Amino acid sequence: MTLSRRQLLQGSALAGAFLALASNPTLAQLARAPRLIPWRNWSGAQTCLPLARLAPKDLDELVQVIRQAPGQIRPVGSAHSFSALVPTDGTLLSLSYFNGLLDHDPSTLQATFAAGTPMSRMGPALKAVGQALPNMADIDYQTLAGAISTSTHGTGVGFTSYSGCVTGLQLVTAQGEVLDCDAQRHPEVFNAARVSLGALGVATRIRSQNRAPYRLRERQWIARTEELLEDVEKNTRENQHWEMLVVTHSDYALSIALNETGDAPTPPIDPAEAGGNEFVSIIEKLDKYASDFPDTRRTLLNSLRFFASFEDRVAESFEVYANVRNVRFNEMEYSVPAEHGPACLREILKLINDKDLRTWFPIEYRYVKADDIPLSMFEGRDSCSISVHQHYAMDHHNFFAAVEPIFWKYAGRPHWGKLHTLNARTLQPLYPRWDEFTRVRRELDPSGKFLNAHLQSILGVAR
Repeated sequence: MTLSRRQLLQGSALAGAFLALASNPTLAQLARAPRLIPWRNWSGAQTCLPLARLAPKDLDELVQVIRQAPGQIRPVGSAHSFSALVPTDGTLLSLSYFNGLLDHDPSTLQATFAAGTPMSRMGPALKAVGQALPNMADIDYQTLAGAISTSTHGTGVGFTSYSGCVTGLQLVTAQGEVLDCDAQRHPEVFNAARVSLGALGVATRIRSQNRAPYRLRERQWIARTEELLEDVEKNTRENQHWEMLVVTHSDYALSIALNETGDAPTPPIDPAEAGGNEFVSIIEKLDKYASDFPDTRRTLLNSLRFFASFEDRVAESFEVYANVRNVRFNEMEYSVPAEHGPACLREILKLINDKDLRTWFPIEYRYVKADDIPLSMFEGRDSCSISVHQHYAMDHHNFFAAVEPIFWKYAGRPHWGKLHTLNARTLQPLYPRWDEFTRVRRELDPSGKFLNAHLQSILGVAR
């Protein structure tokens, strides 16, 4: 083999570089430094460049990572939180190897999953052992640990969030101690860890109360928003799960009711058409071409009721609850006392109309049962959850800033995984058991290993 002059020069340069590294400890250390890999969330609004991104393969490795990692550690799941819970310049810790059904009890209908299990995989696994989740959120991309850490929820006046169904969990603390927690073992830690924001440690396994498998019938219809608000009590009483997607810049909303049924499953439908996806796609196109003509836009949006048709679908519960969302967005969500839900929504819609605020995503309107968890949005009160959205490519700041004070007016508590602007000073009065959580956090993690800038702000921890 013969080498050209250029190849010889390149080879000599490479050899010289290696010699330089060998003789210079600083350069050698730099060469051995890990390659930094950027991270961003689902919508692209949250980003960071962590020092390390690690995925321990088992509990022993996880304990060693927590004990030895320099700086701060933030656990990360599916990256579907819109708030800044995850970003860090320290270590991002994935539980992707902590996956799957670990144990189940056919007598109590409880089951234990590894904490990194995606919610989308839990339904089929539970059905195989004769169990099912009592309720599910509209999106099932998130991991189990991420869902309970942020009090993620579905809808239904008789149903709590995922966190309310948790009966036990395993937690690795900042010192590397492994705690098995439930109502009898470390009860204070258990109570706080059911909605932890990832600030107490790393959950590795979670046990939840389930029920027998069941099928749901989904029924959708379009009605005037005001009529649906006037009939809220009836809709929530007569349906196990009821919500509406309110079409902004119109007078109408898509009403969705889910109820248990013994009927046979209907043929599966295209995910692009399920859960109102097709409806949302039509609204997006109308906004794109008619937003500069408000009166025309309203007329066109109101006319959708004449063309939209929905067929009932029946399927296993987990197949009906969750939908594939094929449009990315950013989201702000607050939960207000249930009795204030209609007034809060009316005020938001009036603001959007009066100011002609640019948004086309429907407003999501749901109900959640009260629980007894210190940092749950639903602690001590039945709640109405209201979510506003903005397309990921559109600036959301002005829209969310205009709407957020309305939530504050009605004593709203922000969803921990969604965007908001509150800090410890404004959050503490909203949570009667705030001090209970912060005391547990200080005891478990006095040095703030599991904090980042966002958590320091919302929990009032100085560094």
